[in-house]
Amino acid sequence: MAKIKHNNFIDTVDTVFSSAKDEGILHLRAEGEYLNGRTIKIHGSEMLHFGTTGYLGLEQDKRLKKAAVSAIRNYGTQFPLSKTYLSHPLYAELESKICKMYGIEPIITKNSTLGHMAIIPTLIRDEDAVIIDHQAHWSVQNACQVLKLRGIPVEMIRHNNLEMLEDKIRALSSRPGKIWYMADGVYSMYGDYAPVQDLIRLTHKYQQLHLYFDDVHGMSWKGKNGTGFIFDSIGTLQDNIVVVSTLSKTFGASGATFFCTDDKLREKIKTFGGPLTFSAQLEPASVGAAIASCDIHLSDEIKKHQSELAKKTAYFGNLLSNTSLPLVSDNDSPVFYIGMGTPATAYNFTKRLFNEGFYLNLGIYPAVPIKNTGIRITISAHNRIKDISELVSAMDYHFQKAVEETGSSEEKIRQAFKMDISSKLPAKKQQTESLQIEERTTIADISRQEWNKYLGIHNILDWDGMRYLELTFADSTDPDNKWDFFYYIIRDQNKQVVLMTFCTCGIWKDDMLATESVSRHLEDLRKTDPIHMTSKVLSTGSLFTEGLHCYIDETHPLAEHSLRMLLNRLEEKYNSLDADMLVLRDFDHGFQWDEMVRNQGYFRIDMPESCVLENKHLHALNSYGDLLSPRSRRHFSKEILPFEKYYDVEIKNTLNEEELKWAYELYCNVKERNLAINTFTYSREVFQNMNSCSNWEFIILSLRDSVQRNFCGIMFCYKNSSAVYVPELIGMDYVTSEGLNLYRQLLYQTIKRARELKIERIDFGISATFEKKKLGASIIPKVAYVQARDNYAMELMQTLQNETITVR
Repeated sequence: MAKIKHNNFIDTVDTVFSSAKDEGILHLRAEGEYLNGRTIKIHGSEMLHFGTTGYLGLEQDKRLKKAAVSAIRNYGTQFPLSKTYLSHPLYAELESKICKMYGIEPIITKNSTLGHMAIIPTLIRDEDAVIIDHQAHWSVQNACQVLKLRGIPVEMIRHNNLEMLEDKIRALSSRPGKIWYMADGVYSMYGDYAPVQDLIRLTHKYQQLHLYFDDVHGMSWKGKNGTGFIFDSIGTLQDNIVVVSTLSKTFGASGATFFCTDDKLREKIKTFGGPLTFSAQLEPASVGAAIASCDIHLSDEIKKHQSELAKKTAYFGNLLSNTSLPLVSDNDSPVFYIGMGTPATAYNFTKRLFNEGFYLNLGIYPAVPIKNTGIRITISAHNRIKDISELVSAMDYHFQKAVEETGSSEEKIRQAFKMDISSKLPAKKQQTESLQIEERTTIADISRQEWNKYLGIHNILDWDGMRYLELTFADSTDPDNKWDFFYYIIRDQNKQVVLMTFCTCGIWKDDMLATESVSRHLEDLRKTDPIHMTSKVLSTGSLFTEGLHCYIDETHPLAEHSLRMLLNRLEEKYNSLDADMLVLRDFDHGFQWDEMVRNQGYFRIDMPESCVLENKHLHALNSYGDLLSPRSRRHFSKEILPFEKYYDVEIKNTLNEEELKWAYELYCNVKERNLAINTFTYSREVFQNMNSCSNWEFIILSLRDSVQRNFCGIMFCYKNSSAVYVPELIGMDYVTSEGLNLYRQLLYQTIKRARELKIERIDFGISATFEKKKLGASIIPKVAYVQARDNYAMELMQTLQNETITVR
C-alpha cells in the first residue's frame, strides 16, 4: 500500500507564529518595575496599552491588591493540596459570593482551559454528539479532542452559521443522546456575539440540542452583577444550557467558573473532572482578590464601571466610523478587530503603530483564518479619551501606508472579510506597469513553441499534453472530474516571458491527503452522498499532473513582482469563482519567495514527495543493476529480475474496445485499493482519449503461462516531446499475479521502455516512494501554498491529514 507523509498541524502553526516572532510582534516581554494598566514598556519604549483583556481595569484596583497581599500573609503563597481533599479557608467565602452573584452554585477551576478539560469529558456522554463553532476558543476545541478517542462525533461549523448548524443537528439526530453546540458568548478576536436567542429557538425545535457557552470575554462589563453577556441574554439559566465564565480577565483575579442547573452533574464534575481532582487549587492571593472583586460586582459600583467603559467603547466606535478602517464587527463590546487581510500588511501596520507608541494585538492563524489576519484593539478603563483619539488618528494614517507598502488594497481586504465595498474606498491609482499579464482559457490560444520552451519540458505539460487535458477534463461529461482551465503569462516591456503557469478549478475531496483510514471511512459515507466533504478548489496545475506547474525567470529583476502580480490575479479569480480554497503547487522546499507568499496569506504545507529517475547514461548500460547502490542491486537481483520470466511484455499505441475495457477494470482495482491520494475515480473517457493522442502508449504485462492470455498489468505512459517519460496511471490484477511481484515488474518494464526510447528522465510521480527509490529514483520533497476561504475549510483539511478513524 502506498505511503504518504502527512502534513502536521503543529508545524503549520509554528511556521505562522515564527514569522510573526521574527517580525518582532509576538513573544514580547513587558519591562519595568510596575504596571499601571494605561502604559506598558517594551524594548525600552513606553507604549499606550490597547491590548489588555482586563476591560474594567480591576486588576489594578487597590482593594483587590490589598486582599491578595492579606491572603498571602495569612495563608501563604499557595495551599499545595488538591481541592478534592481539602480547600483552603477562603474558598467557602468565594463560592458563597459567586453563588449570590449568579443565583446558582458554581464550580471554581484553576483557569478556563483546565476548566474545559475537566468539564467537557465528564459532561459529554458516549451517546452524545458535539458541534463546535470554528471560532470557538482553542481551549474548548482542544478539550473536545479526547472525545474523538471515545468515538463521539465532533463536528465543526462555519462561524455563526445557523443553517449549517441545523444541517449538522439533523444529521446527528439519530444518535440517542444529546447534541451539544459549543460557542463563545463574546468571541475573543472579532468581538462579535453568539446569536443566543436564535440558538435558544433551535433548542425548542430540536429537543436534543444543548448549548455550551464559553463567556470569558463577556464577563463583568456586561449584565446584572457583571455576570456576563450570556446571563444578560438568557436571564435564568435553563436545563439545556451550561456556561463557563472567568475570575480572570475583566474580573481582575484568577480562576474560572462553571454553571449548570443539574446538581448531580455538578458533583460528578467535581469528582471526575481530572484537573479538578488531581491538580492544585487556586492560590490564596487569587481567591482573596476574587472575593474583593465579588464585593464590587455585588454593589452598585459595578454599574458605574460598566457605564464608563461603555462610553469609551462608544467613543472609539464613533471615531472609527469616520475613517475608512475596515472594522470587521460593529457592536458594543470592548473588542475591536481591524481587518488587514494578509500577514504582511498586519506586520507592517503593527510595527508602525508600535513605533508611534501604541501597543495592540496581532490577530493571526489559528485564532483567525490566515487571510483574515488583522489587529485586535481592546478598550479598557485605563485608556483615556485623549489616548483613544490619538490611536485612531495614527491608525487611519498608517493603514493607508501599510496597505500601499505591502501591495494590498482596501478592496481586497474588504473582500477577504466579505464586507461591503464602501464608497469610502479611495480611487485606485493609475500605474504604468512594466509587466503585463495575459489570461487565456485554452492552450490553443498559446504558441506551441513558447509554451514548450518554458513549461512543456515538465511532466505531461507540453502543448500536446495540455490539449489532451483540456479534451479530457474541460469537456468532461463526468461532473466529478470536470475542470475549468486558466492560463497566465506575464511579460516584461520587451515581451519576454517572466512567468508562465496554468490553473484548473474543480472539485477536490477534502481528505485527498488524509490517512487511508480516514478516506476509507469517508468513502463509505460517499456511497449515499457522493460529494460529502468536498470543496471547490482553484489550483495551479491539475490533479492529473505533478511537479513544476509555474515557471518563473528567477534571474529577471521583476521576478518577485511578477509573482505578486500572479497572486493578485489568482485571488481575483478565486473570489469570482467563489472557490473554497486556492492552492499553489508544487514548489521545492527551498522556494526562493517562500516568506513573501506566506505573508500574503498562504499556509505552506508539505506535499507528497515526487519520484524522479534521471540518468544521462541510462540508455547506454546493458545491465540496469549497475546503476544501483549495493543494497538496491541485491533487491533488484532477488525481487525483480527472477520474476521477469513469468511475464510477456507488449507495448501498444492504442487499445481496442475489449482491451480498453479490461485496462479500465485493472485501473479501478488499483484505485479502490489505494487511497493514499484520494481523488475521484476517472471515467472511461480519460482512457478513451489516450487512444486518440499519439503521445500516449501502454505497457502491457500478461502471464506467460496463462490460458486466458488476458493481461494482468498495465502502465499508462505519456511521452513528453521534451524527452520525459511519465507513467501516469497503473492497473493491476492482484489475484492472478499474486506472489509474482507485478507492481515491481511494471516499474522495471517502464524503465526498460524509457531506455529503448532513449529518454533520460522518468517522472514516476508520487506515492510508493520506497519501491521507486529501490529502483534508483530520486525523492524530491515538495511544498504547496494554500489559502482557504475561512478557518473551517483549513482546519478541516489539517484535521483530516492527521486524524485516524476510530470505529465503535
